[in-house]
Amino acid sequence: MMNGHTLKITDLRESDSAEYKFKFITDQTGGKYTGDPGVTLSVTDLQVKVTTTWWSTTLTCSTTCTLTGNPTYIWYKNSKIVQGASSPSYSVYFNTEDRFYCAVNGINSHPVSVEGHSYFHVTYTHQSVCTLKGSSVDIPCSYTFPRGHSVSETKWYTKGKLDEAPQILNPGYGGRVEYLGNMQSDSTLRITELREEDSAEYKIRFRTDQTTWEPTSPGTTLTVTGLQVMVTPATVSEGQTVTLTCSTTCTLTDNPNPTYIWYKNGHVTNQSNSLFLNPVSSEDAGRYSCAVEGHEDLHSPEETLTVRYGPKNTSVSVSPSGEIMEGSSVTLTCSSDANPPVDKYTWYKKNVTSAKASGQSYSITNIISEDRGEYYCEAQNRKGSMNSTVLMIVVAGKQTSVLTAAVGIIVVVLVLILCLSGLMWFRKQASKSTSNTRDTADDGQGNSSPVYDNVSSMAMTSTAAQTADNQDYVHYSSVHFSGSKNQEVPLYSTVQLPQPQIQEDVQYTAVKFSCPSAATR
Repeated sequence: MMNGHTLKITDLRESDSAEYKFKFITDQTGGKYTGDPGVTLSVTDLQVKVTTTWWSTTLTCSTTCTLTGNPTYIWYKNSKIVQGASSPSYSVYFNTEDRFYCAVNGINSHPVSVEGHSYFHVTYTHQSVCTLKGSSVDIPCSYTFPRGHSVSETKWYTKGKLDEAPQILNPGYGGRVEYLGNMQSDSTLRITELREEDSAEYKIRFRTDQTTWEPTSPGTTLTVTGLQVMVTPATVSEGQTVTLTCSTTCTLTDNPNPTYIWYKNGHVTNQSNSLFLNPVSSEDAGRYSCAVEGHEDLHSPEETLTVRYGPKNTSVSVSPSGEIMEGSSVTLTCSSDANPPVDKYTWYKKNVTSAKASGQSYSITNIISEDRGEYYCEAQNRKGSMNSTVLMIVVAGKQTSVLTAAVGIIVVVLVLILCLSGLMWFRKQASKSTSNTRDTADDGQGNSSPVYDNVSSMAMTSTAAQTADNQDYVHYSSVHFSGSKNQEVPLYSTVQLPQPQIQEDVQYTAVKFSCPSAATR
């Protein structure tokens, strides 16, 4: 049979320290029992021990024995908590009249004061700073010195990594470093045009007129971050919901909840923490970047955004354009907008079941009338397919080529020119011959009278022409010869003419004869 008993003592005092044992008596003869060994209780008081160095004062909450369990120490300054749930030590880096004490489980120590202590001390305003690449940053600190010391030089430096030596940052270092402050009680390190490699822990060291001091306390850790556009999901298809997020590797110290400016292809498109595209379309594809409001000149690298979609805007073009003649050749070309690009083109003729050809271009050579009709193409990729609009091909019959027609016209013109030239030449020669004959007659006759030959043709109406078929027509000509100076001799001649024409035709000619002085027939 098991039983349990507990002893509870309140309002403990140091005099309660002792060994406690449990004894019980049974109803049996000699039934007295005592637990051995018992429990040793040590009652201790909390005390604050003060340890002073030349750079700080350390307060330690101490006891005369090790407290059972894992006690939590709380430090108070003037009854206000300054450090909670921490270790039993607390450091003070400045001269103060404040009173400090510690507490464990509601039990307080006696307060102590650090007034009158003198030491070196530096306080960094920020333990860590996160800022944007390309921006500027100020890292301030303040410090105190023992009486009788004055600062002759301050140096900012970066703590070396592993075995690397510290890097001293003198004013003007790299054209990007500047010191601000009065240098006797405060100093601020300013770095411009920040780069990611500027990320480091920055500390300050001093030189006084008596010593050189490099504080051992942690400095300010600087993290330089760039902006980056994150696209969710990573692979985007048309119709999905897409979220673009502007991210940093750390929370910006001066702007923990920034508003972002969004850019598409270099132009402002939105102002929000995240950019939502719902649903996304092919028109949303492009290069996206972001910037923090107030730092619009510091853009993230351009990302983004590729949208996958099936073929669209599918169309057919023909070359050469214009009228298509029998015997000629044409090439049909299919074009389409798609991502990924079209990987298969198929050509069809309307009302024809089977495909005509495959490939982006389709050539028809030595065209015949049976090739006329309506043609279209089908564009296809992994996301889908689309047919183009229909292209009508009309085949015209064969025609004489323009060159052949031009050559024929030129030949005809040349023949006409030659004929006209020949006719003009013959007429010119005949005119010369008549002139020569007249001149010869004039020379033989002296003052002989000219000879006239009048040839007339009876005008025939269409009726007369019909009744006078197969008849000869007699025309008279009167010829005068100057046979002698005193006598004219008439000369008559009968002229047989061809069939009469419907219209009137009157011809005149002048004939000269060289005759002897005696008249002859």
